[in-house]
Amino acid sequence: MPTPAQQERQQLRQILRARRRSLSKAQQQQAAWQLAQQLRQQTWFIQAKSLVVYLANDGELSPEPLARMAAALHKKVYLPVLHPFQPRLLWFVRWIPGQTPLVKNRFGILEPRLKGYGLDRSRQIQPWAVDRVLLPLVGFDRQGGRLGMGGGFYDRTFDVSKSRPRRPLLIGLAHNCQEVADLPQAAWDVPLNGIATPKGFLATGRN
Repeated sequence: MPTPAQQERQQLRQILRARRRSLSKAQQQQAAWQLAQQLRQQTWFIQAKSLVVYLANDGELSPEPLARMAAALHKKVYLPVLHPFQPRLLWFVRWIPGQTPLVKNRFGILEPRLKGYGLDRSRQIQPWAVDRVLLPLVGFDRQGGRLGMGGGFYDRTFDVSKSRPRRPLLIGLAHNCQEVADLPQAAWDVPLNGIATPKGFLATGRN
């Protein structure tokens, strides 16, 4: 049975998901473009040779314009893929916009097609080897607190306590309407190094 804290997080998740879904297509496109314009000037983006992005779903803020800029700058761009063998872990597979075949996973989210490629390591990157990871948020606060969808995929993948050599720079992306005053954290939540919205970038100071 869910604890009161879990019930509170789930209720907040529903409210914030409704907020981001209420944005019009034009508002979503404008937000994605504003995000790209400001993040392309960040030192951590300029210096990155590889980065993980995601394809927006359920009203999420889209990093696709930024990802296309990165690809044009010869940075290697990767998308998350549900791990086929280990539950609630992610693989990261190279994505070339307009070229990489995509299929929907069990959640209805597009990801690179693995069938026909086998375990081609040239198309994959280890979680600890990527430079930057842009991940979606359901909610955030200015202290760096984050609320995800509840599946724990990113938390498990970037849990460096399990003999992982390092954690890349983790940047959460969200619309400004997803901000809350205070967001209690669960023990398993991996810390974010920064949070980006269409209006600005917040460095959390967390490691």
